[in-house]
Amino acid sequence: MADLPRRERFVGLISGTSADGIDAALLAVEEVPGEGMPRVSLDAFVSEPFPDESRDRILAAAAAESGSDALAELRRDLGEWFGQAARRLLAGAALDPAAVTAVGCHGQTVWHRPPTPGRPGTSLQLVDPAVLAAEVGVPVVHDFRSADLAAGGEGAPLVPWPDQVLFSREDEAVALQNLGGMGNVTWLPPRGRDEAPLAFDTGPANALLDVCAAWASGGARRFDQDGRLAARGSADEELLSRLLADPFVDQPPPRSTGRERYGPELVPALATERGLVTDPSPGRAGDGWADLAATFVAFTVQSVARALERWVLPLGVDRVVLTGGGARNPLIVNGLRARLAPLPVECGAAALGMDPDAREAAAFAVLAWAFVRGLPGNVPRATGAGEGVVLGSWTPAPGRGRPWPWSGPVGAEARFEGSDPS
Repeated sequence: MADLPRRERFVGLISGTSADGIDAALLAVEEVPGEGMPRVSLDAFVSEPFPDESRDRILAAAAAESGSDALAELRRDLGEWFGQAARRLLAGAALDPAAVTAVGCHGQTVWHRPPTPGRPGTSLQLVDPAVLAAEVGVPVVHDFRSADLAAGGEGAPLVPWPDQVLFSREDEAVALQNLGGMGNVTWLPPRGRDEAPLAFDTGPANALLDVCAAWASGGARRFDQDGRLAARGSADEELLSRLLADPFVDQPPPRSTGRERYGPELVPALATERGLVTDPSPGRAGDGWADLAATFVAFTVQSVARALERWVLPLGVDRVVLTGGGARNPLIVNGLRARLAPLPVECGAAALGMDPDAREAAAFAVLAWAFVRGLPGNVPRATGAGEGVVLGSWTPAPGRGRPWPWSGPVGAEARFEGSDPS
């Protein structure tokens, strides 16, 4: 009798560097004997914004303004919040948690420092996996960056191998440019080519612009919706030149960054330098704030375009697909289209083949599947790690039987096409 397909369900959970809320994706992953990669389908997706108080606590932790007691409380609460989002996801899909093999939860990044010569990198994602596992009733795979960091890598980006599983196509090379709080790109070769993806962080995408919008509105806005604030201003060319002179912009991959470099404190410092004050009336920010917002938009466009032109386009690219909150900002989208023309720059579910907002949550569901199979989930070409390694740690759920997931070969014998592209 021929081997039958093996089909399981996994949940992926993430809150990005913008700390807007929790994305939760339910994936069906099917292994078909003889096929190089699993078949994956998105069965359900929800995105739940954080209340202002919760987001403020996360941003305070990311700004190193929280004591150890506040961090401990936040870690525990994040376990509960992620668990609630997962339960609502499964309830909406009418799926019993017992039918889910594992939850892959990236947690909330509050600090990420890449390695430097003579100093290993470090990264901190907050979530209490035991609280999450108890809340949902499903085992949890978490702490995805640590193994890559221990192997000498950047610990980021984590999505290139899941991107290859989810989005690679037989007949085209695609650049997936995420525009979240930070920007990152994944270059995917045509499926079947014996070449690993390339991925790296491009720099800030919305992080500085979000803080600018909040300061300009006296805290009334979380982000510059539709680029309205920036559209009223003009980029400050002198400041733009200074921002583009940051050594990170020209640093070759592998590379990663975060709020440790492009943190919220940069915005008030630049505002003070320009004599700006906040206006508590929404929509009444002065021209100075609009100019600063326009400068941050230009910085995003130019830094992303420069990264693509130097390290991605030479590999061959048929089209660029934008995802993340920045893909809904017409100033950023139109700026990239103008800079990268005539290369197609696309947005939306039709371009990606999935709801773009679900992309990163889906990636962590795939990484949870890889952990359960004992398969390396990192891409050394992207992170700089010395080898492919299994990513994550395992926390069992109460009453869910055996505590350890691997049932097949591990180590050198555990291989799946694309799983160890070193």
